Amino acid sequence: MLSIGELARRAGVTVKTVRFYSDRGLLPEAVRSGGGHRLYGIEALERLRLIRSLRALDLPVPQVGRVLDRGEALEDVVARQLGELGTQLAALRWREAALRLLHDCTAEQRAERLRLIGAVASPPSTDAMVRFWHRVLPARLSSRLASAIIDAAVPQPPREPRPEQVLAFARLHALVAPAVDGCLAERLPVRVQRPDALYDGLFEAYDLASADLLAGRAPREGAALDCFVSAHARSLGRQDTPGFRRRLGVMLTQAAEPAMDRYWALAREVTAPSSPSGPAQPTLGAVHEWLRAALDVQLARSA
Repeated sequence: MLSIGELARRAGVTVKTVRFYSDRGLLPEAVRSGGGHRLYGIEALERLRLIRSLRALDLPVPQVGRVLDRGEALEDVVARQLGELGTQLAALRWREAALRLLHDCTAEQRAERLRLIGAVASPPSTDAMVRFWHRVLPARLSSRLASAIIDAAVPQPPREPRPEQVLAFARLHALVAPAVDGCLAERLPVRVQRPDALYDGLFEAYDLASADLLAGRAPREGAALDCFVSAHARSLGRQDTPGFRRRLGVMLTQAAEPAMDRYWALAREVTAPSSPSGPAQPTLGAVHEWLRAALDVQLARSA
């Protein structure tokens, strides 16, 4: 049997530490001596070393107890700790970039930037942008398509943001925040007779056009434009005719919203790689503008 002092000495900890773990049930004593002193079996030494190892990983005492006595898999506990640590590191990287943004600016810029950054959580959340798109998209749109559009339209903050990306994300957050006067979501009423028919076709057209954008091609006629026009025609119960294309060109011009151009520009800044090996993946807004320009090109030629 080991006394509490001997156990502490062999494990390289203080007597106070052994008593702490004993009082919390992590290190049960074997017996008490005639004088009331704690005595431990030799197996307590290995258990104490394991407790120290787990605590060195910053596992809370209750979790250590669950691993030791309740059979909770250590890999599950470690996975949770990794997730929590990742969140903490993301918050620290965001704060560092935000502080650099405030440090490397003029006094006139600092007040506005501080207001913008102060409205964003750390680590940043995309909840405001998700709510914005839920308000903008047609109510009768299927959840499948709504989720796909939101996934593609909402930029995820980078894991290691640069100061300019922090500023772009904060401005994007402010743009869609419902508290802003003249909320953007209220200015974008989307009325579509058959929303699934429209957005299914648009996704196909966007996929085709993305290849053209990545290749640096100018807006032009082709399969992407035909798919784009066909999606609009089906959603309205019309035929794809030269007359419909002219009307569609007018409709798209009238529906243009400068604030949405701002949204897509900021989204591109948020997701821009620091050292791209090639062109960045275009946003939905960039693809839409390419297709709209392609339609204008075709209409100009036909005229």
